[in-house]
Amino acid sequence: MVLSDRVNTFGQWLFRRFGERVHKISLDAGFTCPNRDGAKGIGGCTFCNNASFSPNHRAAPLAAQLASGRLAIARRTRAKRFIAYFQAYTNTYDRVERLRALYEPVLAEPDIVGLAVGTRPDCVPPEALDLLASYRARGLEVWLELGLQSAFDDTLARVNRGHGLADYRAAVAAAQRRDIPVCTHLIVGLPGETEAHYHSTLDTVLALGVAGLKLHPLHVVKHTRLAQQWRRGEYRPLDMAEYIRIAADLIERTPPAVVYHRVTGTAPRDILLAPTWCSMKWKVLNGIEGELRRRGHEQGQFARLPEMMKEIKYVA
Repeated sequence: MVLSDRVNTFGQWLFRRFGERVHKISLDAGFTCPNRDGAKGIGGCTFCNNASFSPNHRAAPLAAQLASGRLAIARRTRAKRFIAYFQAYTNTYDRVERLRALYEPVLAEPDIVGLAVGTRPDCVPPEALDLLASYRARGLEVWLELGLQSAFDDTLARVNRGHGLADYRAAVAAAQRRDIPVCTHLIVGLPGETEAHYHSTLDTVLALGVAGLKLHPLHVVKHTRLAQQWRRGEYRPLDMAEYIRIAADLIERTPPAVVYHRVTGTAPRDILLAPTWCSMKWKVLNGIEGELRRRGHEQGQFARLPEMMKEIKYVA
């Protein structure tokens, strides 16, 4: 059995959309973040060491990163078309002229069918959204990936995110007005949160309207404030069984039309401190599929939209 038998995964969604395999190529365009350069804060989020999720070629030109990505994917799959994923740090955090100069040469590559842009809810000015909308108007696949992580403002302050739910709400509304699909990143296991928080965050995001979701377990990596808290015993990561059960619960409550771009996250072994299972991507994916199969359930089993949209109380 495979996860896509029970979950509306991004890979299968792309296959239905294009009639063939399409894979993401992760890119690092050299952006920074307003929570690191002093505009909003210094030091970034307490859990953030960008090496835990960014490509390993920060100084390489984008053309070289694309070539490297194609080769890596060719070793695993027969995909011949790709989505350029501007992933590292905040990929709308610059003047629109520079954004255009970065995006358009990549989109001109004949095997690139679109782009996904990872960014923060407080860094999506109208000019950037208009640019993304113009690519949609040309028939390109475009996803705006917003790192919300939690719908609770006290949690966001605790991990030093530098933005609140109001920023996310405004960004989603602005993207919706331009018909840009949003994929929202959520972290399970943030300090101070319980399962009630995870479910409430999911409800809030679904009620505001979202086309895609990414679930990540919080992992502790080197050279972060979270690592210091973990060493002092102030933070306990989830164990793998906990995460698998919680992920399955959230998937069951997600409407079938929402696309899951990811249901777990990993970090390189050389910087991962805890939990060690966050280096075991396939074990976690198989665990989530196995848990859903054990229950006899699938995505949307307990989804409550549109009723939920009438009941939801947004977090201040």
